[in-house]
Amino acid sequence: MICASCKTENPDGLKFCNECGAAFRRPCASCGFENAPTAKFCGQCSARINVESAPSAKRSVEAPIRVVETHASENIDGERKTVTALFADIKGSTELMRELDPEEARAVIDPVLQLMMDAVHRYDGYVVQSAGDGIFALFGAPVAHEDHPQRAVHAAIAMREALRRRAGDLPGRPAVEIRIGINTGEVVMRMVHTGGHTEYTPVGHAANLAARMQSATPAGGIVISEDTRHLVKGYFELRGLGPTEVKGVAEPINVYEVIGVGSLHGHFDLAVRRGLTKFVGREGELKQMAHALELARDGHGQMVAIVAEAGTGKSRLFYEFKATLPADCKVLEAYSVSHGKASAWLPVLALLHDYFGIKEADNPATRRKKLRTTLAALDPALADTQPYLFALLAIAESPDPIAQMDLQVKRRRTVEALKRIVLRESLKQLIVIIFEDLHWIDGETQALLDLLAGGIGNARVLMLMNYRPEYRHEWTNKSYYSQLRLDPLGRESAAEMLSTLLGDGVELNPLKRLITERTEGNPFFIEEMVQALFDQGAIVRNGGVKVARSLSQLRLPPTVQGLLASRIDRLPREHKELVQTLAVMGRESPLALIRQVVMPPEGELEPMLAALQASEFIYEALAAAGIEYTFKHALTQEVAYNSMLVEQRKALHERAGQALEAMFPNQLDDHLSELARHYGSSDNTQKALHILNWQANKRRFGQPTPR
Repeated sequence: MICASCKTENPDGLKFCNECGAAFRRPCASCGFENAPTAKFCGQCSARINVESAPSAKRSVEAPIRVVETHASENIDGERKTVTALFADIKGSTELMRELDPEEARAVIDPVLQLMMDAVHRYDGYVVQSAGDGIFALFGAPVAHEDHPQRAVHAAIAMREALRRRAGDLPGRPAVEIRIGINTGEVVMRMVHTGGHTEYTPVGHAANLAARMQSATPAGGIVISEDTRHLVKGYFELRGLGPTEVKGVAEPINVYEVIGVGSLHGHFDLAVRRGLTKFVGREGELKQMAHALELARDGHGQMVAIVAEAGTGKSRLFYEFKATLPADCKVLEAYSVSHGKASAWLPVLALLHDYFGIKEADNPATRRKKLRTTLAALDPALADTQPYLFALLAIAESPDPIAQMDLQVKRRRTVEALKRIVLRESLKQLIVIIFEDLHWIDGETQALLDLLAGGIGNARVLMLMNYRPEYRHEWTNKSYYSQLRLDPLGRESAAEMLSTLLGDGVELNPLKRLITERTEGNPFFIEEMVQALFDQGAIVRNGGVKVARSLSQLRLPPTVQGLLASRIDRLPREHKELVQTLAVMGRESPLALIRQVVMPPEGELEPMLAALQASEFIYEALAAAGIEYTFKHALTQEVAYNSMLVEQRKALHERAGQALEAMFPNQLDDHLSELARHYGSSDNTQKALHILNWQANKRRFGQPTPR
């Protein structure tokens, strides 16, 4: 084993380096993520870490992930994924290295590669390969993220900015510029399990195109493809470069240069820009929030949490509620983002910038002046909070009086300072504090939230929060805490929403039924499905909305696919494989049939099914044939099914068909449609033809053909 700290080679099996005493990190056997030495479960995929799976191979310390040649004896697996590929390299590295001694060249290039990899890891990307003068990284694999295109572009911008800062810090060094190409598309992720860890490489045109685009990028530039632009427009400022010839691609492709970060925070901001649909089905929740506001106005502080799955309308509900607030009410808002857990205080910083009126163009002196002026007007006694706020906003004066303070003490005093400001402000006016998407919250913001939760009971403060069901907190015992659960829209409300989007033509009723059935009333899914139909040319607006072509091959919008795939990928490996198996079996699966297909060790299946129920992937029901499990959302089944390789699906379909035959040897004619589906989707064409012939004879003559 090679120590990452001192580069000393050590014997296998050690926990600490013989030379410097640094602890060896534990790689996850499922996803390859490097965990802390004491970790028992993977911090990336939650799989249990085998203590004996400590690194034993001599791995490169320059590139945490490497592409290797595989051997027949290794365990090779794969999965279909939609990913965003990023290629970055140093412009003119050949000329640079030719003019320098090899060690001097390494001293220039290695820190640049490290900056690149740090930016990738900051946004939860995966470094597939670190070459001599560049890196190849993926976002959305091996673990899916619903916003992988945005993460890739954020990482690219972070690389460029870090390199510019480094150039300013090292004026005597040779100038180094990078160029970056980004593309989004479907690939097969090839997983190689070897040496106690897993390595991943993508196979497909999407990754190759990113590499080709990067080679055509100007120095210091970031270019993205049309497919990526479609998913990140509004989140970033872009400039179209027009059709561009890219090596290896027959026709010129449209490419776009990334100028900087845009104004959008998330899906809801994009919906606002497009134009919001009619608000339906949430009148009861608005009334309950209005009641909490009146209690807070009377000095009985309130906390109201909106809990719902992604896309159900949490942000829209807050948007509509804000429109009803009186003018004498001050609103403070904090937004978490999916990549924000690694960035301390991110939502709080945005809230403070808004509260103190700080603009991006303001220099540190101007920012300090605005802060002092606001606090003095609020209460001169708050002057002692200034050093902590200056440090938090990175505008501290020199010398900084709290620079040497213990970090834990500084953190505690900072959240206490923020709480004092909120409570003092509530003496002047009613305060509404909105925290969005707590499932992505960072630790420091969580500490502030916990402190506020314990201190607003007698204040004129209404705290509104929303989050997905997986978020956990300790406020349930507060008498002033209430929780509202948003369910998907009912059929009437979904129909009303679709009428707003598509019109009231009777000829559109089959389309509306199809969308309602597939989305099951999820407002975000409905909007994205309609937008995808327009984008794919399946429906057109020509005076009114018309169906232009068959809807049988309707593709799932990448936004919806990414959101559902990210949920599935965060399951432990065994649970994810069970979800995929259930997806092959069908929307509903009897427990007895699941046992026959999965064939788990004794006592392992029921706990896994219970865990999937608790995570709301499936639900249990009692049917005539006994217990069966049903996917809560048909789209989850579709995403899980499509993530599998074709040969994996075929093998499972055949196994499911064989299990049905074994379970019902004397009632096969009652299961012909299921048998036809499974064998028809397998490689057993002879059996498929036999079942189809059997079905035809039954329909024609009313009698089954003997086996």
